[in-house]
Amino acid sequence: MSLYDITVNTIEGKKCHLSEFEDKFMVIVNTASKCGLVGQLEGLEELYQEFKDQDVVVLGFPSNQFLNQEPLDNEEIQEFCQLNYQLTFPLFEKINVNGQKAHPLYKKLIAETGNKLIKWNFTKFIVTPHAKDIIRFAPTTSPEKVKEELNRLVNSSRD
Repeated sequence: MSLYDITVNTIEGKKCHLSEFEDKFMVIVNTASKCGLVGQLEGLEELYQEFKDQDVVVLGFPSNQFLNQEPLDNEEIQEFCQLNYQLTFPLFEKINVNGQKAHPLYKKLIAETGNKLIKWNFTKFIVTPHAKDIIRFAPTTSPEKVKEELNRLVNSSRD
């Protein structure tokens, strides 16, 4: 199964096929509103604003798998993110990122990047167009560092 065969649900509950993003760079991140790293949402939104006109999308996937740091329901998550971080990038329904009940998206991302489980909230992935490359970043890697790599990739794709 290709990454682009996977369907996800938006935070509003609408189906979204990842094939919609096949020609784009995707920055995929598992989020949690009560995590100490939640401030990264600000940097991720800045990254999205800077690159969204260059075929880049940030996709946020809330997860409650790490010390129950995402206790909110989908509506509350959306409200929290908009009020506190003015997020405009797409958010999706709360999912599992590890284990037997892990969402197929995360099963695929894990398989494609060395079969290491997601260690914590705010693990980030850059998926290049057509999933030619998938680059994984640790939770503590700042959005600014991700932005540096994304900038390099976007610029090299223009050559």
